Amino acid sequence: MLPAVVGMTPFGIVCGVAAISAGASPLAALAMSLIMFSGAAQIIAAQLLAAGAPLAVIVLSCLVVSLRFLMYSAAMAPYLRSLDTRWRHLLAFLLTDQAFAASIRRFRDSDDLRANASYFLGGGFVLWVMWQTATLAGIFIGTVIPPSWQLEFVVPLCFLSLLAPLLGDRSTLVVVVVAAVAAVVLDPMPMRLSMICAGLLGIVAGVVADRIGAARV
Repeated sequence: MLPAVVGMTPFGIVCGVAAISAGASPLAALAMSLIMFSGAAQIIAAQLLAAGAPLAVIVLSCLVVSLRFLMYSAAMAPYLRSLDTRWRHLLAFLLTDQAFAASIRRFRDSDDLRANASYFLGGGFVLWVMWQTATLAGIFIGTVIPPSWQLEFVVPLCFLSLLAPLLGDRSTLVVVVVAAVAAVVLDPMPMRLSMICAGLLGIVAGVVADRIGAARV
């Protein structure tokens, strides 16, 4: 997980800075990181809080951004279904983009359930600890970082590095293109509603593309 940690560190700092900038106390900012453990959701929540958006909009925005974890979970379910429910719940909490990308490749190459689950647990825990450390750094020292450093630019780079290897099928490409175009076109919408609409349109486009592909087969 070390390469992932390198990319996550500035991302976590950005999340800590964003929470404090939105008016959250250091304790509240850390609590959000401990409980949510999702950089994208934390960034969006902080931005919407700063903009004075209603709670319902904030929750819905975080939900839409986090819908990708449903797909991750569905992909991992066949490999972890026989685990005890408590273990599955723990692993679900540690599920991140980086943990999924690293673990799903191992799952496909090994049938050892115990080893695979341990690998996922260990990797996810390392990422969780490093994320909290980076967020704390953002909370306490982020204010002294010069704005000219533009750490916010790390956020899209982290996701692009995870997304690029997955662009191997038509449905994924359709989702990316539709969501990206929608996010740009709908950007003038208030309270970041463009993110919700773009996410929903991307999901719909992916479902339609999958059904069309299945019908052709």
